[in-house]
Parts: sequence; structure tokens; C-alpha cells
Amino acid sequence: MGRLLALTFAYLAYLLANAIASQRQQHRVQHGPCSYTFILPEVENCQPLKDFQVTNTLQSDSPPEVEPGVSQSKQSRVQDDRPSWQQSKLETLESAMENNTQWLQKLENFIQENVRSGMEEIKRSTVHTQTAAMLEMGTNLLSQSAEQTRKLTDVETQVLNQTSRLEIQLLEYSLFTNRLEKHILLQTQEISRLSDKNSFLEQRLLALEARYGKELQGLQSEKQQLQDLVERQSRVVSQLQGELGSSTLNSTTLQRQQAVLTDTVQQLLTKVSQCNEISNEPKKEPLTFRDCAEVLRSGVKESGQYTIRLHNTTQDVKVFCDMKTRGGGWTVLQHRRNGSVDFHRGWSDYKMGFGEPLGEHWLGNDIIHKLTSSREYSLHIQLKDREGNEAFSFYDCFYIDGEDKNYSLHVEGFSGTAGKTSSLTHTGSQFSTKDRDNDRCTCKCAQLASGGWWFEACGPSNLNGIYYPASSSVIRYNGIKWYYWKGPNLMAAMTTMMVRPSDF
Repeated sequence: MGRLLALTFAYLAYLLANAIASQRQQHRVQHGPCSYTFILPEVENCQPLKDFQVTNTLQSDSPPEVEPGVSQSKQSRVQDDRPSWQQSKLETLESAMENNTQWLQKLENFIQENVRSGMEEIKRSTVHTQTAAMLEMGTNLLSQSAEQTRKLTDVETQVLNQTSRLEIQLLEYSLFTNRLEKHILLQTQEISRLSDKNSFLEQRLLALEARYGKELQGLQSEKQQLQDLVERQSRVVSQLQGELGSSTLNSTTLQRQQAVLTDTVQQLLTKVSQCNEISNEPKKEPLTFRDCAEVLRSGVKESGQYTIRLHNTTQDVKVFCDMKTRGGGWTVLQHRRNGSVDFHRGWSDYKMGFGEPLGEHWLGNDIIHKLTSSREYSLHIQLKDREGNEAFSFYDCFYIDGEDKNYSLHVEGFSGTAGKTSSLTHTGSQFSTKDRDNDRCTCKCAQLASGGWWFEACGPSNLNGIYYPASSSVIRYNGIKWYYWKGPNLMAAMTTMMVRPSDF
């Protein structure tokens, strides 16, 4: 199609150039919107052919050659007929021009149809090419995305597998560590229990040896006194017998006196023998108990107030003994039930203790220290809320240091129903009151939370906070608190802290 257009334009340009370059006669034909210009042949010296015929083909521009032998008459006749021939020639040219015009129109229509179909084909080809390119780009992008997704999936799978393996290994290590810690703890507890039992037996043996030594010395001194008395009586009897022998002539009065003296001597001998028997029996002393567990072992089964004597001291202390909870034998350290006693007190009050054992009270940090440092004790904390719900926290080992270490707390081995985690502060926490701040917070927890306690950093418990009445429903952060059972405000109806020997 492009070549055909080029040839057409080249032909038209050639015709135009020949028309401009020639000085021949021109003839213009207007056909519709198209105008055609033709160069007419020069026919002044041309003669028509004998067999001239009008055709639809293009005619030669030159006149026909004169045949030799033609007469002058014929030439003159031809010259006469020249105008008619030119007219015929013109008509022939017009007919040919019309044919050419039709041909050119057909050519133009053909060119337009071919150009239109070509343009449509080009557009379709362009659209198809662009669509194919876009599809190819989309396919490439999808392939790259799928590849990246596959790689990310592989990496994620590897990470998940590695994480799972690490978690499994960590869990195995944790289980092994827990078993090892439990085993070590059991061994340590067993060693401590055996050591404490051995120490207790040694101390008991030494105490018995000392006591029986003192009793033996007392009996020996009494025996010596009785022997001296017998010797004196024997001398008196000898003197009396000598006097009786020398005074055989004495009256019956003397005989009576001798008989009386003999009876007296007999009575003295009987008493001496009784004293000897008494000296062989151990001297009985009044019973003393070092804690409520020993009171229970002595046969007492009723809860109440009893007197105990702290180990290696002569100090007698009145305590309340719980003989019912979990087998009994508990020495009560703290008890609250109605808010009748103010627990927001200073250091000296918590040191010496306050309240009455039969009611609300704090036994005293000095007494608690002396009691729990003499042997291994377990701690039981009994709690009850306003709705009547009860729970407890139990610690296998419990003791506190002396005043020189601010009565630092030591606990281990938590169990119980008052929360899955211990609400009591960690080992090493020091005791604080409103006038002696030993916690690890700059806010002075004893003043903020009220009462005296092992606050650490205002931790999750305070059984010595303010006892609010049942009518109070407002959450107060300075009340009794055991966080891992009832949150920040317990609204407690009763709390009790009590200890018992671990080997009970």
C-alpha cells in the first residue's frame, strides 16, 4: 500500500513538472471537486493518420509521419480537415481524461480503504502489542511475586521451625531445671531438718545433763546433811547409853527416858532411810513449753491463751495457740477480726508487740525473731473476706532477722489457695513503720499504705493496713491487702499469721 501511494505521488509530480517545463498549449478540466490540467500536443505541422480511431488509451503527443509518395493534394486536403481532427483529438483526450479521473477516484477509494484498513490493523497490532507487553509484564510481576512469596514462605517456615525447636529445647531445659531445683531444695530441706533435729537433740541432751547435774549436786548436799545429822544422833545415843550403863541404879524414870530416846532414834533412822530414798528420785520441776506445738504434745487440745518460754531465755510470753487448723499446734503472731486495735503504730510498738492474745494483736518483732531463729518454722496465713470466702498461703520455711538487720524477712516454699503467686514480699525485705522507713521506695510506703510491714517497694501485701468496716465499699489502697487473691483491696473480715515447727 505504501509503495502504491509513493508511485501515485511520483507520477503526479512528474506530470506537473512536465507541464511547468513545457511551453505547450494547456487544457484545464474541472471534474467535481477535482481540477485536471493537460498539455495539448502541437499539431500545426502534424497530419492525422489514415486509420485514426478514437480510443480510451493515451495518445502520442507527436503528429503522425507523412508517408512518402503522398500527393500534394492530399496534404492540402489534410490541412483543410485539420480543425475537425483537432476537435476529435480534444474529445478523445477528454474521454481519456474522464477515464483517468474515474481510475484515479477508484485508486483514491482503494487507497483510502487500504489506508483505513491499514490504520485499523496498525491500531489493532499496537493494541495487541501493548496488551501482550502488559500481559508479559504482569506475568513477570506475578512470577516474581510468586517467587518472592515462596521465598518468604520458606524463610518463615524455617524461622517457625527454628523457633519451635528453640521453644522445645527451652521447655526441656526449664523442666530439667525445675526438677533439679526441686531435688536440690528437697535435699537442702532434708539436710536443714536433720541439722536442726541434731542441734535440738544436742541442746536437749546438754540441758538434761545440766539439770540432772544440778539435781545430783542438790541431792548429794542433802545426803551429806542427813549423814551429819545421823552422826550427831549416834553420838547422842552413845552418850545416853553410857549414862544408862553408869546409872544402872537409876529409877524407872530413867528407863522410861531411855525408851523414849530409843523411839526417837528409831524415828530418826526411819527418816534418814526415807531421805535416802528421796535422794534417789529426780527432782520434779514445773513444765515449760517453747511453743504451742509442745503445748499440743503435752496433751492440751483446746485453742486458747498459754504461756511459753523462749528458747535459751527465762522470758515467759503469753500467746494464743490454735489447736484446730490443719492439725493444730500453731503459735499465733498476728490476728485481726474487727478493727478494735490500731495497727498504724511506730517502730517500738511493733518491736515489743501490742494488743491481747485473745483479741487483735501483734506478738512483737523481738519475740518473733527469738522464736523463729531457735528452730525451723513454717508460716500459715489464714484469710477471710466479707463474703465469707476463706483462703490460705503456706510457706515451708519462715524466720526474721534481729533488730540490727531491721527484722529482715526470709520465706521460701509457697503453696496454698490465696493466689497462684505469693503476695508476700521477697526474701531480704526489711520491716518498715511510719517512723522507720526501710523500704526501697522514695514514697515511704509505711505512711502511704499505713501500718508496719515488709513493704520492699510498696509490694503486693500488707496485713497490717487499716481495717475498714463492712459498710465501706470504696477501694482504698491503705487497707488490708493480699494482691494475688483479691487485688489491691482485700476488704478482709479476718487475718491470722501463725507458725509451727517444720518437722511437726
